Amino acid sequence: MSNIFIHQLANVSPEAKLGEGTKIWINSQVRENCEIGTNCIISKDTYIDTQVNIGNNCKIQNSVSIYQGVTIEDDVFVGPNACFTNDKVPRAFDPDWKITSTLVKKGASIGANATIVCGITIGEYAMIAAGSVVTKNVEPYSLVMGNPAKHYKYVDKMGNQIEGNPNE
Repeated sequence: MSNIFIHQLANVSPEAKLGEGTKIWINSQVRENCEIGTNCIISKDTYIDTQVNIGNNCKIQNSVSIYQGVTIEDDVFVGPNACFTNDKVPRAFDPDWKITSTLVKKGASIGANATIVCGITIGEYAMIAAGSVVTKNVEPYSLVMGNPAKHYKYVDKMGNQIEGNPNE
């Protein structure tokens, strides 16, 4: 694994697959059997669970938790303290709980402190405002905000608010 930086205080499983140019910063834990693409930044205090897939050129900011069942495509930004869930009906005493998958499509951005409830898809180049709680699918190029998150405006590829749906 040349050209990969792992901070000496990060905990990265030898069974994790890391792409060229990826950087893992202090106090991060990267579990076994996860895949992180090329040129990614995994910032400090993050948790990447087993079997998580993260594409190329992604930025995962400080204190983000990404749990099993989450797939993140290329060019995705995940802001500080964002959290993904993977259990629709969490009960500490249920031995038969099931993982519910979540997909974040190419180019999406998730703001700081957003919560992404499992079982949804966040569309290409969508933007999730800081602090939002996303409980439903987000269409491509949509800016959503609030609790629960609702469509506010459409954005272009660079995140600028625009009039009308760019998919039409």
